[in-house]
Amino acid sequence: MSKIGKLPITIPAGTTVKLEGGLATVTGPKGELKWKLPQLIQVKEEGGQLLVTRENDSKPAKSLHGLVRSKLFNMVQGVTVGYTKVMEIFGVGYRVESKGDTVVLNIGLSHPVNLPVIPGTAVTVVKNEITVSGIDKEAVGEMAARIRSLKKPEPYKGKGIKYQGEVIRRKAGKAAKTAA
Repeated sequence: MSKIGKLPITIPAGTTVKLEGGLATVTGPKGELKWKLPQLIQVKEEGGQLLVTRENDSKPAKSLHGLVRSKLFNMVQGVTVGYTKVMEIFGVGYRVESKGDTVVLNIGLSHPVNLPVIPGTAVTVVKNEITVSGIDKEAVGEMAARIRSLKKPEPYKGKGIKYQGEVIRRKAGKAAKTAA
């Protein structure tokens, strides 16, 4: 039995879960998320909790058990609390601004980079902090990863875009020659 898959998911007040025809629909105060359930997994709602079980002990069913439970848990968390990722930008002359459904980054390249915002996410910029928020954990993570991939932090001066709290291992620079 999967350690993650056997844990029940508590449904908070104000959140509803519909399980119809292999489609899970989670609705909460922040919005609605839908996901098609795999055929080898069953989900039941009992007493304000979701229970995830598998049809049999085949390898595909075992591999999907924990995945389905995690995905449903993330959906419930997303529609009740939401997800945010905060990123910091370091570098002389590096600037970021949010214009409608695009993010414009000036990050030391010969041209500004226009990055479209993934639907379902919101990007806000305050000074050198970029905040990506939304109800879908996968979409928030994907948008943050796209922004970071444009200019990953380098190990010598630490210039680039990094997640808040991320530790960048710094390297010593080139050693100066000594006159002998």
